[in-house]
Amino acid sequence: MREEIEVTLQKRFGHDQFRPGQKPVIEHLLAGRSAAAVFPTGGGKSICYQLPALLLPGVTLVVSPLIALMKDQIDGLLEQDIAARRLDSTLSGVAYREVMQSLRSGELKLLFVAPERFNNERFREAIRSVRISLFAVDEAHCISEWGHNFRPDYLKLAGFAQEIGAERILALTATATPTVLEDICRNLKISPQCAIRTGFYRPNLHLLTTTVAANERDRVLLDALKMHPPAATIIYVTKQQTAEEVAQQITDAGLSARPYHAGMKDEIRSEVQEWFMASASAIVVATIAFGMGVDKADIRYLYHYNPPKSLENYAQEIGRAGRDGERSICHLLFCPDDLNTLENFIYGDTPELHSLQGLLNELLTHDENFDLALYQLSSRHNIRPLVLKTLLTYLELDGFLAGGTPFYSEYKFKPKQSSQEILQHFQGERREFVTALFRSATQARVWFSIDLDATAKRLHCSRERIVTAMDWLGEQRMLEVRVSGVRHRYQRLKIPQNINQLASALQQRMVKREEAEMGRLQQVVEIAETTQCRSNLLSSHFGEPLDAPCGHCSSCLGEVDQTPERQLATIPPNLSDQLAPLLKEKSAILDSPRTIARFLCGIGSPQFSRARLGSHTLFGRLEAVPLAEVERWVQQ
Repeated sequence: MREEIEVTLQKRFGHDQFRPGQKPVIEHLLAGRSAAAVFPTGGGKSICYQLPALLLPGVTLVVSPLIALMKDQIDGLLEQDIAARRLDSTLSGVAYREVMQSLRSGELKLLFVAPERFNNERFREAIRSVRISLFAVDEAHCISEWGHNFRPDYLKLAGFAQEIGAERILALTATATPTVLEDICRNLKISPQCAIRTGFYRPNLHLLTTTVAANERDRVLLDALKMHPPAATIIYVTKQQTAEEVAQQITDAGLSARPYHAGMKDEIRSEVQEWFMASASAIVVATIAFGMGVDKADIRYLYHYNPPKSLENYAQEIGRAGRDGERSICHLLFCPDDLNTLENFIYGDTPELHSLQGLLNELLTHDENFDLALYQLSSRHNIRPLVLKTLLTYLELDGFLAGGTPFYSEYKFKPKQSSQEILQHFQGERREFVTALFRSATQARVWFSIDLDATAKRLHCSRERIVTAMDWLGEQRMLEVRVSGVRHRYQRLKIPQNINQLASALQQRMVKREEAEMGRLQQVVEIAETTQCRSNLLSSHFGEPLDAPCGHCSSCLGEVDQTPERQLATIPPNLSDQLAPLLKEKSAILDSPRTIARFLCGIGSPQFSRARLGSHTLFGRLEAVPLAEVERWVQQ
């Protein structure tokens, strides 16, 4: 088997030897054991499932939240004549059926899916009849509630792997502390002996920190950019607006820079990414939305204009620099004034007790079978969407709810042919049905829309028949079809003895997550302020202390700044007079000291968005003041 592994590596992947850790992981998998691979960013995790996929019977199922990476990998595998496809929300009905057909026929070796795909009962039913030799979980740290990037859908993956009969599991991550790795192994039933961790430390990365006051930061950044020879550079910022402003300042200074953030249109983001990939000296000023799909080996400078939220984020982001092994600089511009905004955002996630009580009353005291729209539920109870998804997952795992397949409540279509041309393809009852379907649609300027449930009721047919008809018309290019209004199905399994007690327990769970987030931010402060070797402190955090100081970080070079005191803003004495009319007008929304404090600190919420309070002049008026202090002021 060892010889077969080496031959496959050379013939199919064009490599003469394995990178550290790859071979033992592959050997565990081929021996029938589940395994975990904790390799640094760019450390070659993907070969750990790509190569076994060719040597194992059946299909390798790869779960990844990153659609951009899925696309890139599949393109690369197809070039090597390896049968790989993906299932994600961007696929048309025709493309989806093609993938499922190639899966059932046995021609597919690798199938990439997003974690949400397992909420689809039809997919789970289809995959049960397929031999899943390997179930690979990318970004596996998302499983851990105590990891830096917890995703509620990941908590259910172990159960899904068991349900579909996966023969072995592979967990992959670049950023797992010893505690998070334990969590991953326990959740996915991986023996600790089969968890392979390679050296986290990369000696070519020089970790520098400059402590700056807010009014000096732009000058320090521009000086640093001008001092170094031009090369590919990423500058990470926290806010979208900051990305725009900093990119403009750099451009005004005569350098070539562009912003990148989630608020930009997809085509503009793609254009920026392509420009960056093709250039040897491009500068991108970006939120953390940039980088996941960027496989560029010669990123020479990486700056943090604002501090990262955790050491795991920091490690992941600096890991994008110097993948070619050449000396690269990772420079943190540490401004203590930034911490207050980050801390306030952490506090913004925990729902108020009355919101949780209202949510539980709605979910657990009505019909046994129900469906809901997350956005509206989030808005009704003023709970952020990701937090709401986490709470629903807790209720599933604790046996109160069972989730079903999500469905779309509305179809939109734009005719590509006249109704007469379309109807000539049908006879008898089918023609009458399509005619009635078109008559049920409401027209905007260009697009028509069909409310599925209301139309099914009116036409005395199943919603499935309408879906099938609309999909077929779209596939035949008679209509351009879009779907919207995702609704999630649930079944209530049991009712809690005391809803208020359950609400308190859920809130405590969220408070613990809040405390963990604050702890992670404090670790960033410690590495920014330390006089010890920064490389060693970071490696030690991931369970791998260095034998000796690195010799090239700020601490080792003796370039440690004195950290200035945080400049916390004070509350203006006339603010209560300015606030009073708004509190009277919006009393139904600004209904508690915590909610008012969040508004003043600029922490968004579903209800603020719905009432357009985010554009009010007082929104964020106290963003530089700690939330707890603002809440005390409101109470007084």
